[in-house]
Amino acid sequence: MENGVMMQYFEWNLPNDGKLWKQLREDASHLHEIGVTAIWIPPAYKADEQQDEGYATYDLYDLGEFEQKGTVRTKYGTKDELKEMIDELHKNKIAVYLDVVLNHKAGGDFTEKFMVVEVDPDQRNKALGKPYEIQGWTGYSFHGRKDKYSDFKWHYYHFSGTGFDDARKRSGIFQIQGEGKAWSDGVDGENGNYDFLLCNDIDLDHPEVVAELNRWGKWVSNELDLDGMRLDAIKHMKDQFVAQFLDTVRSERGDDFYAVGEYWNGDLETLDNYLEAVGHKVNLFDVPLHYNMFQASQEGKDYDLRNILKNTLVEHHCELAVTFVDNHDSQHGSSLESQVEDWFKPLAYGLIFMMKDGYPCLFYGDYYGVKGEKSPHTKIIDILLNARKKYAYGDQVDYFDHPSTVGFIRTGDGEHVNSGLVFLISNDEAGSKTMCLGKEHAGEVWCEITGSIPDEVTLDKEGNGEFSVDARNLAVWVKKA
Repeated sequence: MENGVMMQYFEWNLPNDGKLWKQLREDASHLHEIGVTAIWIPPAYKADEQQDEGYATYDLYDLGEFEQKGTVRTKYGTKDELKEMIDELHKNKIAVYLDVVLNHKAGGDFTEKFMVVEVDPDQRNKALGKPYEIQGWTGYSFHGRKDKYSDFKWHYYHFSGTGFDDARKRSGIFQIQGEGKAWSDGVDGENGNYDFLLCNDIDLDHPEVVAELNRWGKWVSNELDLDGMRLDAIKHMKDQFVAQFLDTVRSERGDDFYAVGEYWNGDLETLDNYLEAVGHKVNLFDVPLHYNMFQASQEGKDYDLRNILKNTLVEHHCELAVTFVDNHDSQHGSSLESQVEDWFKPLAYGLIFMMKDGYPCLFYGDYYGVKGEKSPHTKIIDILLNARKKYAYGDQVDYFDHPSTVGFIRTGDGEHVNSGLVFLISNDEAGSKTMCLGKEHAGEVWCEITGSIPDEVTLDKEGNGEFSVDARNLAVWVKKA
C-alpha cells in the first residue's frame, strides 16, 4: 500500500486482563485516521499459561476458545473478540498480520521417556557425553479441544531437542536421538547451530510436522481472514521450511499474502544470505538499521550521522526491509534490550516515516506507552504520520554530507497536491543546509511543521532554500498552504 505504516499493537508489559482485542477494535477508526494501514497482533493462541505473551506456545488451534491450561481466553481475549476486532480493522481498511510462532512448543500435557545427547550450549554440534534417557514434557493431547480442527498429537519424536529433564529436574540443551534426528540446516550459525532456542524445539525436518504446520497455516489464515504473518524466531528455523510454508499459505490466500520475518542479526551479509536462501519470499525487519539508531542515540554528537543508513537492509534491499525504531524485544527489560534513547526517538521515526524506502513499523510502546505510562512521543508521531500521508511522495535526494546534520528532499508527485518535503536531523548543534527543490518551486514559501522553527523559507529563482534544524532535533519543511 502506498505510504503504508505497520503498527506493532502490543508491548511486553501489557496487563493480563483479556482486553487487548476489545481495545484494538475500539481503536480501529482512530488508527485509520492517523495513517496506520496494517496491524501486527501478538500470538493469538493458547500459551502454557494465561499471563504469557503468547511465545510459550501450547496449542496453535486454540485461539481463546477452549478450557485449556486453566483458561478459555488468552492474555488478550477470546476467539470471538479476536474475530470481531479483525472485522473492525478490515472495515477501516487496515490489514492484519498474526505473530506466528512455529519454532517451539511449551507446556506439554504429559511426560515421555526418550534418548538424548546433551550438547554444549556454546557449541551445539559438540556432545557433552554419551546418549542417555531423560523424561520430558513432550506429549501434547490437547484434551480440552477434543480433536476439533485437528486430531494431531505431538510426541517427543516430533521435536529435535528439549530444554528440561523432568526426571532429574535439570535444565540443559538435550538433542533428541532417533532415526533422521539432527539439528536443522539453514539456521543461524551462532553457537555452532542455533536451531534450539527454548522449550521443545519443533523438528522442521519431520514430514508429519511439516504437513501439520502447513495445514494449520492455511486453517488459521482462513479462520481469521488474515492478510499476512509476522514469523517469529526464523533464525532458529530451517530456511527451506519457511519458504515452503509461505508457498503453502499463499496457495490458499493468494500471492499478495504478506510475510515479515524476525531474523535478529545485525549483520547485513547474514540477512542477505537468508533472503537468497528463501528466494526473497519474506520481508525482514531491518535489525542493522535499529542498531545504527541505537548506537546513534547512545553516542550523541560523537556518532557520524552520514553512516545511519550504512550496511542496512533498507539501503540494500529496500523492497524487503521493514524499518523499525524499537519493538518488544529491544525495549527495556527484554532479552535483546537495545532501546533507542528518548531524545533520538523522534529523529528515528522521522527518518523511517519520511524516507522513500522501507515499510515502517510503529511500536505500541512508543505511541501509547509502556506499563500503563503515557508515551512522550505521541504528539510528534502523529505529526510525522500525517506528514507521511500528505507529503512524503516522489523521489528522494539525499544530503548526507555532514557528520551531525543530515537530511533529504522528497520531490513530491503530481497526484498529491503540495506534496514533497525537506527533512533534517541534527545530533549536535543547530544546523542548516542549502537544498534545491528545482526551478519549478521558485518563489514558494516553505514552513516547518513540527513546531520547532517559526521562521519561513522563501525559495530563490533556482528553487534553493536555506533549511534549518534545531540542536538534537528534527525538522520537516513543506510548502506553505
